[in-house]
Amino acid sequence: MEDCLFCKIIKGEIPSKKVYEDEEVLAFHDINPEAPIHILVIPKKHITSLAHITKEDEALIGKIFGVINKISEEQGFKEDGYRVITNCGKNGGQSIKHLHFHILAGKMLGEKIL
Repeated sequence: MEDCLFCKIIKGEIPSKKVYEDEEVLAFHDINPEAPIHILVIPKKHITSLAHITKEDEALIGKIFGVINKISEEQGFKEDGYRVITNCGKNGGQSIKHLHFHILAGKMLGEKIL
């Protein structure tokens, strides 16, 4: 999508501090971190939200979780733990209409949400 912030980051039109990249997935530091470590992991394919994944996207979503695991190990927070969040739609708090996963780590993260 032309006006999608994350699509512009993928194309290199907007700079980002990359943590991981391959042909299908990009991970980079959030510019407004909510924790000492706050990394966004996105598919390079534009998918509006988790509610918009198709059967064909299932392998890509699985790959993203593998990338999250790899990042946690490479960045050194796998053993201490981390939180992965995805917001879905307006009522779920999604502000950018491109599927993305937040990795939060580097401190004790409050009480359980659920």
